[in-house]
Amino acid sequence: MEAVRPDSGERGTVAPRAEERPAPEARVHFRVTRFIMEAGVKLGMQSIPIATACTIYHKFFCEINLDAYDLYLVAMSSIYLAGKVEEQHLRTRDIINVSHRYFNPGSEPLELDSRFWELRDSIVQCELLMLRVLRFQVSFQHPHKYLLHYLISLKNWLNRYSWQRTPISVTAWALLQDSYHGGLCLRFQAQHLAVAVLYLALQVYGVEVPAEGEAEKPWWQVFSDDLTKPIIDNIVSDLIQIYTMDTEIP
Repeated sequence: MEAVRPDSGERGTVAPRAEERPAPEARVHFRVTRFIMEAGVKLGMQSIPIATACTIYHKFFCEINLDAYDLYLVAMSSIYLAGKVEEQHLRTRDIINVSHRYFNPGSEPLELDSRFWELRDSIVQCELLMLRVLRFQVSFQHPHKYLLHYLISLKNWLNRYSWQRTPISVTAWALLQDSYHGGLCLRFQAQHLAVAVLYLALQVYGVEVPAEGEAEKPWWQVFSDDLTKPIIDNIVSDLIQIYTMDTEIP
């Protein structure tokens, strides 16, 4: 991995709190998943394959000690495996070169020498290890399709002026993408995540859903019957923690 490294189960409705995780470990995972996202964009990956890559990475380190394997090798293999799972196949050579330039800006692509082939073999072998550790369970239900459906419904509920003057949709999608810096994708149900990022986007811009006070139940429970306010609060708290780390990590 020296060629590219820098020098230096089922999801329940109420999940373990994010702050229970050691802060240094959370910051490490934040940094590596940021690499996955930025490398994924440079590789032309769509949002779902990038989300799958991050989920594979997080799930692997739920099973394996943080110090057991090279984090960025696991990240590169997660990208490679996610491309297969989501049928957006990527060449290992492209993954290696993008990763190399990520850590060495302005550098030339790696030569096809012994170091390159060793790294390529390491990615493939790591992929096989990850499949065994994860028991080949690498397909996930992401919140994206739910969020799209909820946004369409919400747009019909709000008046046109409120919808057009506030970037609720853009903000909700950004919040969902950023949630993959942490393990929210494993700790919470996909529907709950989708509703929670929409809830937070509305809160950010102070937009209220019409007739909320007269409704039999809150708008977010219309989307997901088993969702509760404490679950939303937990998700929002975890998202705030992610943005706090973003300000602390260069």
